Amino acid sequence: MARELAVPPNVAADKNAAELIRAWASDGGLVCSLNPTAWPKDQAPIAWGILLSDVTRPVADALQQSHSLDKHAVLGRMREVFDTELDRPTAETKGKFV
Repeated sequence: MARELAVPPNVAADKNAAELIRAWASDGGLVCSLNPTAWPKDQAPIAWGILLSDVTRPVADALQQSHSLDKHAVLGRMREVFDTELDRPTAETKGKFV
């Protein structure tokens, strides 16, 4: 696979680690592979919400380090875009679970 990201060393060493989501930019859109049964049904919406919000912090850190962007401004803008995309998606969700 082209440009696959490396598995972090601490994850490779953790026998209880589980992959939860992968995302690719492909054919002009987002393509995801995810593990929807990683958490029990009653905990899943909360756990996925936490996962998605927790991903924003390292992204903001990375953009600060790689592009000298202000971390707090990045987080604020990401929140705005996240809420807007949930309310008014710019693309349809396609595909199915396999």
